[in-house]
Amino acid sequence: MRLSASSSSAAFLLATDLSRGAAFAPSSLNAQRSAKTSLNVASAPPQVWSPSSWKDAIAKQMPVYDSQEELDNAIAKLDKVAPLVFAGEVRNLHEKLARVSQGQGFVLMGGDCAESFKEFHVNHIRDTFQVILQMALVMTFGSSMPVVKIGRMAGQFAKPRSAPDETIDGVTLPSYRGDNVNREEFSPEARKNDPNLMVDAYYQSAQTLNIIRAFSTGGFADMSRLHAWNLDFVETTDEGSRYRELAAKVDESLRFMRAIGIDTSSPEFTTVDFYVAHECLLLPYEQALTREDSITRKWYDCSAHLLWVGERTRDLDSAHLEFVRGIGNPLGVKISDKCTPQELLTTIETMNPQNIPGKISIIVRMGADKLRKNLPELISAVQREGKSVVW
Repeated sequence: MRLSASSSSAAFLLATDLSRGAAFAPSSLNAQRSAKTSLNVASAPPQVWSPSSWKDAIAKQMPVYDSQEELDNAIAKLDKVAPLVFAGEVRNLHEKLARVSQGQGFVLMGGDCAESFKEFHVNHIRDTFQVILQMALVMTFGSSMPVVKIGRMAGQFAKPRSAPDETIDGVTLPSYRGDNVNREEFSPEARKNDPNLMVDAYYQSAQTLNIIRAFSTGGFADMSRLHAWNLDFVETTDEGSRYRELAAKVDESLRFMRAIGIDTSSPEFTTVDFYVAHECLLLPYEQALTREDSITRKWYDCSAHLLWVGERTRDLDSAHLEFVRGIGNPLGVKISDKCTPQELLTTIETMNPQNIPGKISIIVRMGADKLRKNLPELISAVQREGKSVVW
């Protein structure tokens, strides 16, 4: 399993104070909340927006297809498929993230840099799920606070590219953009952008979510099985030993709770809430999976619980920012050392003008040296303006 840059950054950032027993809580939370801040996670969407309004903006990192007819046919199929996630699940995640933004929990996000069709297997999904459960258990035990678990799974196929083409041995072909766009083999046939791959990606994502839901509620996540979560390849390592020590302490706590009459077979101990996220990159796919909720009449992108906008597509006039600003999902935005405080504030204001807690997560992608130099200034600017975000 490979943990993403975003997941590792989040894990290190959020875990820094665990050894001292103090949770990370922005100082701005101690101040009186601005009158502009809303706690209603189902607030009305912005005006003059539709799932297709992104087409009037600048769309970067979008594949070009040879046949408009093939693209239209693929999107027509996706328009008719069932949603992968549901609005109620999205709202549940949003509420949890709102509490995290108030310093009442942590977020753990992990998964592959990009999913592939060839590596799809129930064992791979199980192992990724298992590692995230392990990490969440360690964080929960160390912080005595809830951990929101999010997997970069069931949709994380597309890859932004620094160049549209690549050259090998004098041969130039389109860059590989992920299994839902083209194929990795270096040949003209494989590198042709195929819109039908978006349909294939949808069906693999549906299978992945089906497996995750079975693991989450079917007994695999039962706290009494925490010893079995240790993967074979770390069993004999120092990390594996430390996990066994921690598991023994949790096991002792569970035995104590059972001894005093607490039912450890209840859903709180045997099931887990697990959410999925991916980068919002292929806007035709995202638009096709965007549906109007029958309860709130809001639009939700039902391809994932959370979507983020990447470093290469977060320009203020971008089609990607235009699309996400109108959906009800919680959102993320990835930033690097190139992002200035004012740019970050304007991006937050565009994506979350009502300053709804839990709506925006800032995914920081910087090396250690750049992190120490740039991140404090960004945090200070966000706190100074009273913006509610998850870091």
